Amino acid sequence: MLSNPKRTRFRKQHRGRMKGISSRGNRICFGRYALQALEPAWVTARQIEAGRRAMTRYARRGGKIWIRIFPDKPITLRPAETRMGSGKGSPEYWVSVVKPGRILYEMSGVSETIARAAISIAACKMPIRTQFIIAQ
Repeated sequence: MLSNPKRTRFRKQHRGRMKGISSRGNRICFGRYALQALEPAWVTARQIEAGRRAMTRYARRGGKIWIRIFPDKPITLRPAETRMGSGKGSPEYWVSVVKPGRILYEMSGVSETIARAAISIAACKMPIRTQFIIAQ
């Protein structure tokens, strides 16, 4: 599974906001087929890994897959039944901030029918609406 980054500048982050559309990572660069996000969301490391596993399992050692997002934002949670105050919770899991237009996965080396089916299975693992696109 995609683990936490090797090192980060700060241990905890603000939640931030997901305004606007993705200005980077929104074009196909490596493969021929891709999965593109249509909504803003936090995609967790577990969801990214689930999509990757689904694609590789369907393609069965055929083609190559690129993951274009990395979970580099720590999400903190407070312990259950804790009173207010006493600071921010400890980091529990990692997410990638995805804006509309962002490419999530790319694929090449397989036929379009296999790529479309594999990417649609991966799309089911994502918490957002996505679309299948082909490089021009």
